[in-house]
Order: sequence, then structure tokens, then C-alpha cells
Amino acid sequence: MIDRLPQVRGRLTADAPLAGITWFRVGGPAEVMFRPADVEDLRAFLAAKPADVPVTVIGVASNLLVRDGGVPGVVIRLGRGFAEVEAEGAEIVAGAAALDLNVAEAARRAGIGGLEFLCGVPGTLGGALRMNAGAYGTELKDVLLWAEACDSHGELHRATAAEMGLAYRHSAAPQDWIFLRARLAGSLDDPIAIGRRMTEIQTARGETQPIRTRTGGSTFKNPPGAKAWELIDRAGCRGLALGDAQVSQQHCNFLINSGQATAAELEALGEEVRRRVAAATGITLEWEIRRIGVAEEAEA
Repeated sequence: MIDRLPQVRGRLTADAPLAGITWFRVGGPAEVMFRPADVEDLRAFLAAKPADVPVTVIGVASNLLVRDGGVPGVVIRLGRGFAEVEAEGAEIVAGAAALDLNVAEAARRAGIGGLEFLCGVPGTLGGALRMNAGAYGTELKDVLLWAEACDSHGELHRATAAEMGLAYRHSAAPQDWIFLRARLAGSLDDPIAIGRRMTEIQTARGETQPIRTRTGGSTFKNPPGAKAWELIDRAGCRGLALGDAQVSQQHCNFLINSGQATAAELEALGEEVRRRVAAATGITLEWEIRRIGVAEEAEA
């Protein structure tokens, strides 16, 4: 398929491994990986690529499960050209490939408060925009002034939080939008005080979440008026395992790869948790982890 794709200034790689970049450390390869050099390289590629070639965008794969059969079509991963972070007064302009932690750190250095929560959100700003990520009482919609994106034809768009329809772990932005950068609003504050709040968030996260294991972050969204981990615990799923896929003992809304788990085992374990929670509580949990790609075909 790579021969059918337009010339780029970035990098096109056929049969690109993905497991090594996912936090779960599982999954098959991308049929083609595209690392655009910059926005214009990305836009030109999207405008010229064959219409029948599917496109999937990934960040650092912190809240992502890549299925064992890999991802057909082109997987786009934004790199350094999309990771710049700049402070302007009490606001931050950051590229979609910037790590949420790096955005929070840049805000601290500039004396911009209100963005500390981002140090507790694993992943990149682009992923945070797509799912309205949040932590410790603040969501991206609370600080977002606008986001810029390009669509599947390479056309540029700018939208506010309201125009994107941001809600709990949800964005109504078109699925073909690839986020490029965003402007976030904070308030001027003492960098030392900001740093103290960030340390508190990171300490709390380390004490309550299995962040030093191969995990994919929060597995299920909190249903209205309930917490997913409490429902999972009530259904007796804490520590439940399928092969080397396991429900974390420390925080049971996290799945972990304790050894050589496959993506199929992790997904099947998540579905078993959903089944048990529904049976015990009448509530059907909704996946928060994004699952992409195809299941590996069984051998004949």
C-alpha cells in the first residue's frame, strides 16, 4: 500500500511495530506509519492520499489498546514539529503532540496556574482534546479557549470548547479531525505554589494508581452518579485475571499486563468485567480506553 501514498517530507514506514510504544506493550503493527514533518506536510498528505485508505491517529498510546492483528491503512503519529509549548500572558499555546505533563510544567515555569491537573493526565494534548481528559476536579473544557485541527481533506478548522461539544470524556468534534494545537487559559500565580499543587497531584496519583505497571489508564468511564472502580469492586472483579491480563489490585478500574498478555486477553477481561458489573449492579460500563485495529486471525 505504501506505493499508493503521496510523497512526504516526513517519514512513511511499512509494517511499523506499535506494541513497543503502547503503555500496555501489546498489539500488532501499523500497515503504514506516517510521521509528518509539520502541519503543511500533514495537510498535503491528507489532501492527496487515496480516499479508500483509512487513517488512524495515535499519540503516546497511554489510553489505547491496539488489537493483535494490527491497524490497517495509515497510522499517523505527530512528533516534535507538533510539540511546541509557549506561554503568552496567562495563557498557553501548545501543540497536540506535547505531553500533558510538559504543558503543566511550562505553565508552572511561566507562573500560570489552573493547568496543574494536566500533570495527572497521561498522554498528549491531542488525546486530551479528543476525549476531554480531566483529573482532580478539572477537565480540558474548563480551560480550553480554542483548538485547531485539520480534517481528512487537509482543511483547517478552529473551534471553541462549546463548539466542540465537550462533555465528560467526550467530544462532539468530527471524527476525522486531527488536532494540531490549542490555546489554554490559566491565571497568573506563584510558580512555587503551582509546583506544590503539582507535587500533591503526582503523589496522590502514585499512591492510588498502578502507574509503574504496563497499563492503559482508566479502563471505563464513570457512569452518572457512580464511580467505575466501586462498581467493579462490588462485582468482585478486583484482581480478576485472564492469562497475564489482570484487573489491578491497587485500583480496579485499571487493567494491567502482568507478563505476556495479548491485546485479545486484555479486551476479553474488560468485557468480562463489564458483564459481571452489569449482572451485579444493572449498570453497563462504557469503555474509556480507545481500542483500535483488528483481532488476530486464529490459525487453521
